Amino acid sequence: MARKDNPYDNAAAESFIKTLQAEEVYLWEYRTMDDVQNRLPCFHEDVYHRQRLHSALGYVPPIEFEETFNLIKSRPVPLTVSV
Repeated sequence: MARKDNPYDNAAAESFIKTLQAEEVYLWEYRTMDDVQNRLPCFHEDVYHRQRLHSALGYVPPIEFEETFNLIKSRPVPLTVSV
């Protein structure tokens, strides 16, 4: 629930729900609640985190962004000496 006078509290959740509906729910024909419970974790892990391009991350999947970030973070920083 959003805090009073702050319309941005739910923005991330609403964005995810919109993506979930457009890229998963509307494309599948769920017959039982078990179908939903089995399929949604697959979408979340396999599609949303591993394949889907995210604009906030420079249009790369989160897993690829994380790997690149960790690679850059693990490199030693060269020392600079000013004369």
